Amino acid sequence: MLALATVGFAVNFWAWALLSPLGPRFKDGLDLSSFEQSLLVAVPVVVGSLGRVPVGALTDRFGGRTMFPIVSAATIVPVLYLGQAGHSSLAALLVGGFFLGIGGTAFAVGVPFVNAWFPPERRGLAIGVFGAGMGGTAISALTTVKLVDAHSMATPFLITAAVLAVYAVAAAALLRDAPGCAVPTEPMGRRLAATFRLGITWQASALYAVAFGGYVAFSVYLPTYLKTGYGLTQGDAANRMAGFVLLAVAMRPAGGWLSDRVGPVRVLAGSLAVVVAGAAVQSFTPALAPTGTVAFLAMAAALGAGSGAAFALVALLSPADQVGSVTGVVGAAGGLGGFLPPLVMGSLYGAYGSYAAGLALLAVVAAAALAFTLIGVRAAVGGGDRAPRTGGRREHRAAGTTV
Repeated sequence: MLALATVGFAVNFWAWALLSPLGPRFKDGLDLSSFEQSLLVAVPVVVGSLGRVPVGALTDRFGGRTMFPIVSAATIVPVLYLGQAGHSSLAALLVGGFFLGIGGTAFAVGVPFVNAWFPPERRGLAIGVFGAGMGGTAISALTTVKLVDAHSMATPFLITAAVLAVYAVAAAALLRDAPGCAVPTEPMGRRLAATFRLGITWQASALYAVAFGGYVAFSVYLPTYLKTGYGLTQGDAANRMAGFVLLAVAMRPAGGWLSDRVGPVRVLAGSLAVVVAGAAVQSFTPALAPTGTVAFLAMAAALGAGSGAAFALVALLSPADQVGSVTGVVGAAGGLGGFLPPLVMGSLYGAYGSYAAGLALLAVVAAAALAFTLIGVRAAVGGGDRAPRTGGRREHRAAGTTV
C-alpha cells in the first residue's frame, strides 16, 4: 500500500509540475514579463495547495482507495487540454494551470492513507518514504523539455495523461484502506473547524510552509533563476533543477527516519539552520562552481529533511480520525509557501535586476522559523523528544483501532 501510494503521489506530482520546465520557453514565445512567467508556474501550486484542505477532509471520510483514483483521473483533463490547445496564450495557460492544480492535492490523500497502515513509532519513516513521491517533479524536469524538443509540445502532456490513466485504473483495483479505519460521521465543515482548533495544525503549517514551500519554490523557479542569473541554457538549468529535486526527495525519508529516532524538533532545527546559511551565502550570487552549487545542494538536502520532519510531527500529534484534515491544512500551507516566493523573486528581479534581496528574505524567514521551532514547537512536544508530553497516549490508543 505504501508503494502504491508513493507511485500515485509521484505520478500526480509529475503532472502538477509540467509547466515549470517550459516556463522560459513560454516567456520567450509569448513575450511574457518576469512576473507573468512567475504567475504561470505558480498558479498550479496555489490551486493544488488550497485544494488539499477539502481533499484531505474527503479522504478522512471516504478513504484513499476512493480518492486516489478520483484525483488521478480528474488531473487527466487539464493535462490533455494544455497539451492540445492550452499553450497558445497566457490566458489559456493560466486556465489550464488552474485545473492542473488538482494533481497537487494527491498529497492530502496519501498521508492519511499511509498513516493508518503504520504504528506511531514507524510513521515518520513511512510518511517520509511516501513524501519521496514529490520526485515526480524531477521526472518532469528531466523529460519535458527533451520531449518537446524531440517531438512536439503535446508529447509530454500526452505521455503523462496516459500514465495517469493507467495509475487511476490500477489504484481502483489494488488499493485497500487500512483495516478498522475510523470513519468520521460529522459534517465536513464541523470537522474542519475542529482541525483549525488544534495546535499541531498551526505549528506544522508554519514549519511546512518554509520547508516544503522552499522546495516547491525552487523546483518551479530554479530553471528561470539559473537561466537569468547565470546565463545557463534551458536544458542545463532544467537538469540542475532535477538534481536539486532528487537530493531533496532522497532526504525526505531520511528526515522522517531521523525524526522517529531523535525527534522531529531536532531535525527541523538542524534543517532550518542549514537553509539560513545556504540562502545567506547565495544572496551574494557567488560563482556557481563550487560555492553556488554547494549552497543549493545543502538547501535541497535541508528542505527535504525538514519536510519529512514536519509530517513526522503531524503523524505524532494529530488525532487518528483527523489526520487527513490536518494534512490538508498543513499541505495547503506548504504549497502556499511555494506560491509566493516565485512571485516575489520575479518582482524583485524586475525591479532591481538581481535576486539577492529575494534570497536574503528567504534567510530571514528561515531564521524566524528556526526560532519558532526552538521556542514554541519544542515546548509543545516536550523538549523535542520522540514522544510528546501531551497527546502521545491518545494518539497510541486511537492508532490501535486503525493498524
